[in-house]
Amino acid sequence: MNTTRLSRRRALAALGATASPWLWAQSAMQGRPIDTQGRPITWLVGQPAGGTTDVLTRVVARALARQLDQAVIVENRPGAAGAIALQAAAKAAQDGLTLVSIPGPTLTHIPRPQIGKEMTALAILARGPMVLVGTMATALPPTLEGLLAAARKNPGVLSYATSGNGTSQHLTGELLNQLARTQMTHIPYKGGGQAVTDVVGGQVPLGLLGITPVLPHIKAGRLRAYGISTAMRSGLLPDVPTLQEAGLPDFNADQWFVVATPTGVPDDRVQALNAAINKALQAPEVQAAYAAAGVEPTLATAQQSTAFVLQEMQRWQTLAHQAKLQWD
Repeated sequence: MNTTRLSRRRALAALGATASPWLWAQSAMQGRPIDTQGRPITWLVGQPAGGTTDVLTRVVARALARQLDQAVIVENRPGAAGAIALQAAAKAAQDGLTLVSIPGPTLTHIPRPQIGKEMTALAILARGPMVLVGTMATALPPTLEGLLAAARKNPGVLSYATSGNGTSQHLTGELLNQLARTQMTHIPYKGGGQAVTDVVGGQVPLGLLGITPVLPHIKAGRLRAYGISTAMRSGLLPDVPTLQEAGLPDFNADQWFVVATPTGVPDDRVQALNAAINKALQAPEVQAAYAAAGVEPTLATAQQSTAFVLQEMQRWQTLAHQAKLQWD
Protein backbone atom coordinates (compact mmCIF):
# COMPACT_ATOMS: atom_id res chain seq x y z
CA MET A 1 0.00 0.00 0.00
CA ASN A 2 1.10 3.54 -0.73
CA THR A 3 2.10 4.95 2.66
CA THR A 4 1.79 8.63 1.78
CA ARG A 5 0.97 10.40 5.03
CA LEU A 6 -2.02 12.69 5.28
CA SER A 7 -3.34 14.25 8.43
CA ARG A 8 -6.89 13.27 9.27
CA ARG A 9 -8.01 16.86 8.80
CA ARG A 10 -6.43 17.08 5.36
CA ALA A 11 -7.79 13.69 4.39
CA LEU A 12 -11.34 14.59 5.34
CA ALA A 13 -11.08 17.98 3.68
CA ALA A 14 -9.75 16.41 0.51
CA LEU A 15 -12.58 13.89 0.45
CA GLY A 16 -15.20 16.56 1.06
CA ALA A 17 -17.19 15.31 4.03
CA THR A 18 -20.29 17.40 3.30
CA ALA A 19 -23.98 16.68 3.62
CA SER A 20 -24.94 17.35 0.00
CA PRO A 21 -24.36 14.82 -2.82
CA TRP A 22 -21.23 15.05 -4.88
CA LEU A 23 -21.18 14.71 -8.62
CA TRP A 24 -18.05 13.69 -10.42
CA ALA A 25 -17.81 13.48 -14.19
CA GLN A 26 -14.60 12.53 -15.91
CA SER A 27 -13.84 12.85 -19.61
CA ALA A 28 -10.19 11.86 -19.94
CA MET A 29 -10.79 8.21 -20.85
CA GLN A 30 -11.89 7.13 -24.30
CA GLY A 31 -14.89 4.77 -24.35
CA ARG A 32 -17.06 3.59 -21.50
CA PRO A 33 -16.59 0.11 -20.00
CA ILE A 34 -20.27 0.18 -18.96
CA ASP A 35 -22.85 1.68 -21.30
CA THR A 36 -25.24 3.66 -19.10
CA GLN A 37 -26.84 5.60 -21.96
CA GLY A 38 -25.82 8.86 -20.35
CA ARG A 39 -27.34 8.10 -16.94
CA PRO A 40 -25.19 8.57 -13.79
CA ILE A 41 -24.39 5.92 -11.22
CA THR A 42 -26.03 6.67 -7.87
CA TRP A 43 -24.08 5.45 -4.84
CA LEU A 44 -26.08 5.45 -1.59
CA VAL A 45 -24.61 5.71 1.91
CA GLY A 46 -26.79 4.83 4.89
CA GLN A 47 -24.66 6.76 7.38
CA PRO A 48 -24.20 10.52 7.92
CA ALA A 49 -21.71 12.56 5.92
CA GLY A 50 -18.24 12.71 7.42
CA GLY A 51 -18.25 9.24 8.94
CA THR A 52 -15.87 6.49 7.88
CA THR A 53 -18.32 4.81 5.50
CA ASP A 54 -19.08 8.12 3.81
CA VAL A 55 -15.45 9.17 3.53
CA LEU A 56 -14.28 5.87 2.05
CA THR A 57 -17.21 5.81 -0.38
CA ARG A 58 -16.49 9.29 -1.68
CA VAL A 59 -12.83 8.75 -2.39
CA VAL A 60 -13.54 5.47 -4.21
CA ALA A 61 -16.48 7.04 -6.10
CA ARG A 62 -14.20 9.75 -7.44
CA ALA A 63 -11.72 7.16 -8.70
CA LEU A 64 -14.55 5.02 -10.10
CA ALA A 65 -15.90 7.98 -12.07
CA ARG A 66 -12.50 8.31 -13.68
CA GLN A 67 -12.33 4.58 -14.44
CA LEU A 68 -15.75 4.54 -16.09
CA ASP A 69 -15.54 8.01 -17.65
CA GLN A 70 -18.97 8.94 -16.35
CA ALA A 71 -20.79 10.62 -13.50
CA VAL A 72 -21.07 9.08 -10.04
CA ILE A 73 -23.41 10.68 -7.49
CA VAL A 74 -22.97 9.91 -3.79
CA GLU A 75 -26.12 10.38 -1.69
CA ASN A 76 -26.38 10.09 2.09
CA ARG A 77 -29.62 8.52 3.30
CA PRO A 78 -28.96 7.86 6.99
CA GLY A 79 -31.39 6.32 9.43
CA ALA A 80 -32.73 3.02 10.77
CA ALA A 81 -29.23 1.53 11.14
CA GLY A 82 -28.63 1.88 7.41
CA ALA A 83 -31.91 0.22 6.44
CA ILE A 84 -33.28 3.28 4.61
CA ALA A 85 -30.44 3.30 2.09
CA LEU A 86 -30.52 -0.50 1.75
CA GLN A 87 -34.26 -0.54 1.07
CA ALA A 88 -33.90 2.19 -1.56
CA ALA A 89 -31.09 0.27 -3.24
CA ALA A 90 -32.96 -3.04 -3.18
CA LYS A 91 -35.97 -1.44 -4.89
CA ALA A 92 -33.86 0.21 -7.62
CA ALA A 93 -33.78 -0.96 -11.20
CA GLN A 94 -31.64 -4.06 -11.77
CA ASP A 95 -29.27 -2.25 -14.10
CA GLY A 96 -26.19 -1.77 -11.91
CA LEU A 97 -26.65 1.99 -11.77
CA THR A 98 -27.53 2.00 -8.06
CA LEU A 99 -24.86 1.04 -5.55
CA VAL A 100 -24.91 1.09 -1.76
CA SER A 101 -22.11 1.00 0.81
CA ILE A 102 -22.60 -1.44 3.68
CA PRO A 103 -20.42 -1.34 6.81
CA GLY A 104 -20.11 -4.49 8.81
CA PRO A 105 -20.44 -6.64 10.62
CA THR A 106 -23.74 -5.15 11.80
CA LEU A 107 -26.63 -6.95 13.50
CA THR A 108 -29.95 -5.25 14.14
CA HIS A 109 -33.58 -6.05 14.93
CA ILE A 110 -34.65 -3.71 12.10
CA PRO A 111 -35.66 -5.71 8.96
CA ARG A 112 -33.43 -4.81 6.04
CA PRO A 113 -32.33 -6.21 2.68
CA GLN A 114 -29.48 -8.66 2.94
CA ILE A 115 -26.52 -9.61 0.80
CA GLY A 116 -27.15 -13.06 -0.63
CA LYS A 117 -30.89 -12.33 -0.88
CA GLU A 118 -32.10 -8.92 -2.09
CA MET A 119 -28.55 -7.57 -2.56
CA THR A 120 -25.41 -8.78 -4.32
CA ALA A 121 -21.97 -7.70 -3.13
CA LEU A 122 -19.86 -6.16 -5.88
CA ALA A 123 -16.57 -5.64 -4.03
CA ILE A 124 -14.95 -5.28 -0.64
CA LEU A 125 -14.05 -1.61 -0.25
CA ALA A 126 -11.88 -1.88 2.85
CA ARG A 127 -11.08 -3.73 6.03
CA GLY A 128 -9.53 -2.22 9.14
CA PRO A 129 -8.87 -2.76 12.83
CA MET A 130 -10.44 -1.43 15.99
CA VAL A 131 -8.50 -0.57 19.13
CA LEU A 132 -9.26 -1.13 22.80
CA VAL A 133 -8.49 2.10 24.65
CA GLY A 134 -8.71 3.22 28.26
CA THR A 135 -9.08 6.65 29.80
CA MET A 136 -6.17 8.31 31.57
CA ALA A 137 -8.64 10.38 33.63
CA THR A 138 -9.06 7.55 36.15
CA ALA A 139 -6.72 4.86 37.42
CA LEU A 140 -6.72 1.76 35.23
CA PRO A 141 -4.15 -1.05 35.05
CA PRO A 142 -1.40 -0.15 32.57
CA THR A 143 -1.39 -3.52 30.78
CA LEU A 144 -4.05 -5.58 29.06
CA GLU A 145 -3.29 -8.52 31.32
CA GLY A 146 -3.86 -6.36 34.40
CA LEU A 147 -7.00 -4.85 32.93
CA LEU A 148 -8.55 -8.24 32.16
CA ALA A 149 -7.59 -9.56 35.59
CA ALA A 150 -9.40 -6.60 37.18
CA ALA A 151 -12.42 -7.22 34.95
CA ARG A 152 -12.59 -10.88 35.97
CA LYS A 153 -12.28 -9.97 39.64
CA ASN A 154 -15.09 -7.41 39.40
CA PRO A 155 -17.73 -8.69 36.92
CA GLY A 156 -19.88 -5.95 35.41
CA VAL A 157 -17.90 -3.08 36.96
CA LEU A 158 -15.77 -2.12 33.95
CA SER A 159 -17.65 -0.83 30.91
CA TYR A 160 -16.70 -0.06 27.31
CA ALA A 161 -18.15 2.46 24.86
CA THR A 162 -18.88 1.83 21.17
CA SER A 163 -20.65 3.63 18.37
CA GLY A 164 -23.82 1.59 18.83
CA ASN A 165 -25.67 -1.65 19.46
CA GLY A 166 -24.95 -4.42 16.98
CA THR A 167 -22.01 -2.62 15.39
CA SER A 168 -18.67 -4.24 14.66
CA GLN A 169 -17.31 -2.53 17.79
CA HIS A 170 -20.07 -3.96 20.01
CA LEU A 171 -19.64 -7.45 18.55
CA THR A 172 -15.87 -7.23 19.01
CA GLY A 173 -16.41 -6.27 22.64
CA GLU A 174 -18.58 -9.32 23.16
CA LEU A 175 -15.90 -11.46 21.53
CA LEU A 176 -13.45 -9.99 24.03
CA ASN A 177 -15.77 -10.88 26.90
CA GLN A 178 -16.08 -14.41 25.56
CA LEU A 179 -12.40 -15.12 24.96
CA ALA A 180 -11.11 -13.26 28.05
CA ARG A 181 -13.87 -14.68 30.31
CA THR A 182 -14.91 -11.22 31.44
CA GLN A 183 -18.27 -9.49 31.89
CA MET A 184 -17.52 -5.91 30.87
CA THR A 185 -20.67 -3.85 30.30
CA HIS A 186 -21.43 -2.45 26.85
CA ILE A 187 -22.32 1.27 26.66
CA PRO A 188 -23.72 2.03 23.17
CA TYR A 189 -23.62 5.53 21.66
CA LYS A 190 -25.29 6.90 18.55
CA GLY A 191 -22.03 7.35 16.69
CA GLY A 192 -18.40 7.36 17.71
CA GLY A 193 -17.89 11.09 18.38
CA GLN A 194 -19.59 11.28 21.79
CA ALA A 195 -18.23 7.86 22.71
CA VAL A 196 -14.67 9.12 22.24
CA THR A 197 -15.40 12.26 24.25
CA ASP A 198 -16.81 10.33 27.18
CA VAL A 199 -13.96 7.84 27.30
CA VAL A 200 -11.40 10.67 27.22
CA GLY A 201 -13.29 12.41 30.03
CA GLY A 202 -13.53 9.25 32.12
CA GLN A 203 -17.34 8.94 32.07
CA VAL A 204 -16.76 5.48 30.55
CA PRO A 205 -13.43 3.83 31.37
CA LEU A 206 -12.89 1.89 28.15
CA GLY A 207 -13.71 2.16 24.47
CA LEU A 208 -13.63 -0.23 21.53
CA LEU A 209 -13.49 2.12 18.59
CA GLY A 210 -11.99 2.76 15.18
CA ILE A 211 -8.43 4.00 15.23
CA THR A 212 -8.84 7.32 13.42
CA PRO A 213 -11.01 9.19 15.98
CA VAL A 214 -8.96 8.05 18.99
CA LEU A 215 -5.49 8.43 17.46
CA PRO A 216 -4.96 12.11 18.46
CA HIS A 217 -5.94 11.31 22.05
CA ILE A 218 -3.57 8.34 22.21
CA LYS A 219 -0.71 10.46 20.91
CA ALA A 220 -1.57 13.26 23.37
CA GLY A 221 -1.55 10.85 26.32
CA ARG A 222 -5.26 11.18 27.09
CA LEU A 223 -6.01 7.57 26.16
CA ARG A 224 -4.02 4.37 26.61
CA ALA A 225 -4.11 1.86 23.75
CA TYR A 226 -4.33 -1.69 25.09
CA GLY A 227 -4.52 -3.67 21.87
CA ILE A 228 -5.44 -3.88 18.19
CA SER A 229 -8.37 -6.12 17.25
CA THR A 230 -6.92 -7.67 14.09
CA ALA A 231 -4.23 -10.31 13.69
CA MET A 232 -1.74 -7.73 12.39
CA ARG A 233 -0.66 -4.45 13.95
CA SER A 234 -1.80 -1.13 12.53
CA GLY A 235 0.57 1.14 10.67
CA LEU A 236 -1.00 4.08 12.51
CA LEU A 237 -0.12 2.52 15.89
CA PRO A 238 2.91 0.34 15.16
CA ASP A 239 3.95 0.10 18.81
CA VAL A 240 0.57 -1.14 20.04
CA PRO A 241 0.36 -4.96 20.14
CA THR A 242 -2.55 -6.92 18.78
CA LEU A 243 -4.90 -8.50 21.28
CA GLN A 244 -3.49 -11.80 20.06
CA GLU A 245 0.01 -10.73 21.04
CA ALA A 246 -1.26 -9.34 24.33
CA GLY A 247 -2.52 -12.70 25.55
CA LEU A 248 -5.62 -13.67 23.52
CA PRO A 249 -4.25 -15.97 20.79
CA ASP A 250 -7.61 -16.61 19.08
CA PHE A 251 -8.67 -12.96 18.87
CA ASN A 252 -9.24 -11.54 15.39
CA ALA A 253 -11.93 -9.04 14.39
CA ASP A 254 -12.11 -6.17 11.94
CA GLN A 255 -14.44 -3.58 10.53
CA TRP A 256 -15.26 -4.00 6.86
CA PHE A 257 -17.04 -2.06 4.17
CA VAL A 258 -18.58 -3.55 1.03
CA VAL A 259 -20.43 -2.11 -1.94
CA ALA A 260 -23.54 -3.88 -3.21
CA THR A 261 -26.19 -3.62 -5.92
CA PRO A 262 -29.69 -5.14 -6.25
CA THR A 263 -29.81 -8.86 -6.95
CA GLY A 264 -30.79 -9.47 -10.57
CA VAL A 265 -28.24 -7.16 -12.22
CA PRO A 266 -26.86 -9.00 -15.28
CA ASP A 267 -23.68 -10.92 -14.52
CA ASP A 268 -21.62 -9.17 -17.18
CA ARG A 269 -22.41 -5.81 -15.60
CA VAL A 270 -21.64 -7.13 -12.12
CA GLN A 271 -18.24 -8.32 -13.34
CA ALA A 272 -17.55 -5.02 -15.12
CA LEU A 273 -18.40 -3.01 -12.00
CA ASN A 274 -16.28 -5.30 -9.85
CA ALA A 275 -13.28 -4.83 -12.15
CA ALA A 276 -13.73 -1.05 -12.23
CA ILE A 277 -14.09 -0.76 -8.44
CA ASN A 278 -11.05 -2.97 -7.85
CA LYS A 279 -9.06 -0.78 -10.23
CA ALA A 280 -10.28 2.32 -8.40
CA LEU A 281 -9.08 0.83 -5.10
CA GLN A 282 -5.55 0.77 -6.48
CA ALA A 283 -5.52 4.48 -7.40
CA PRO A 284 -2.79 6.43 -5.53
CA GLU A 285 -5.23 8.92 -3.99
CA VAL A 286 -7.41 6.08 -2.69
CA GLN A 287 -4.44 4.28 -1.16
CA ALA A 288 -3.20 7.51 0.45
CA ALA A 289 -6.62 8.22 1.97
CA TYR A 290 -6.91 4.63 3.18
CA ALA A 291 -3.50 4.84 4.84
CA ALA A 292 -4.63 7.98 6.65
CA ALA A 293 -7.78 6.18 7.85
CA GLY A 294 -5.92 3.05 8.93
CA VAL A 295 -7.77 0.68 6.59
CA GLU A 296 -6.67 -1.60 3.75
CA PRO A 297 -8.28 -2.22 0.35
CA THR A 298 -9.20 -5.83 -0.33
CA LEU A 299 -9.31 -6.99 -3.94
CA ALA A 300 -11.91 -9.72 -4.46
CA THR A 301 -14.34 -10.90 -7.10
CA ALA A 302 -18.04 -10.23 -6.68
CA GLN A 303 -18.58 -13.90 -5.80
CA GLN A 304 -15.80 -13.81 -3.21
CA SER A 305 -17.20 -10.58 -1.76
CA THR A 306 -20.66 -12.10 -1.31
CA ALA A 307 -19.19 -15.27 0.21
CA PHE A 308 -17.08 -13.17 2.59
CA VAL A 309 -20.11 -11.25 3.89
CA LEU A 310 -22.19 -14.40 4.34
CA GLN A 311 -19.39 -16.10 6.27
CA GLU A 312 -18.83 -13.05 8.46
CA MET A 313 -22.49 -12.59 9.25
CA GLN A 314 -22.84 -16.25 10.21
CA ARG A 315 -19.84 -15.93 12.51
CA TRP A 316 -21.22 -12.93 14.36
CA GLN A 317 -24.80 -14.19 14.48
CA THR A 318 -23.48 -17.29 16.23
CA LEU A 319 -21.63 -15.12 18.74
CA ALA A 320 -24.72 -12.97 19.32
CA HIS A 321 -26.80 -16.08 19.96
CA GLN A 322 -24.25 -17.46 22.40
CA ALA A 323 -24.01 -14.13 24.24
CA LYS A 324 -27.82 -13.67 24.17
CA LEU A 325 -27.41 -10.14 22.82
CA GLN A 326 -30.40 -7.83 22.58
CA TRP A 327 -30.68 -4.97 20.08
CA ASP A 328 -33.76 -3.12 21.38
